[in-house]
Amino acid sequence: MESLLSEPLHPNAPHHLPSFITAPGDTDVLMVAVGIFLIVAILAVGNFYLQLHSLPERMAHKSQKFQFEVVAVLGLLSLFTHNHLYWVIGLFLAMIDLPDFSTPLRRIAGSVEKMAGVPPEPDPTEPSVGDAVHAAATDEAKARIEKAAGAKSEVHSHA
Repeated sequence: MESLLSEPLHPNAPHHLPSFITAPGDTDVLMVAVGIFLIVAILAVGNFYLQLHSLPERMAHKSQKFQFEVVAVLGLLSLFTHNHLYWVIGLFLAMIDLPDFSTPLRRIAGSVEKMAGVPPEPDPTEPSVGDAVHAAATDEAKARIEKAAGAKSEVHSHA
């Protein structure tokens, strides 16, 4: 009766099957492991690619604003066009320190205006004179309030 239920193996079939071949209805452990490894590998390679891609921007972050913006635009261009030349140009631009030409030129222009007798235009980066007067008045008012508060605490402690 048992010989009718189990079929004999084909004569060319191996007598011992490898461990990665599963029986029908069983979980294929190798496929699940390879699937998990594939997902982890794709995420790791993607993370590495994005970290490497943002390298010029991170290098240029401590430089001047204009240089940082140019490097950021070159990085975006290289990301969206898949043209690596933009990335290389951005990397080289982030590596070099561009000299500050605007400050000496602004000072020269101010000196020439002073020599010509033209009142210099206010520098937008410096606070105006009205702001300085207002800040000094505010500081003086704060000092008076602190002095009055100190005098009140002395009066209360003596009484």
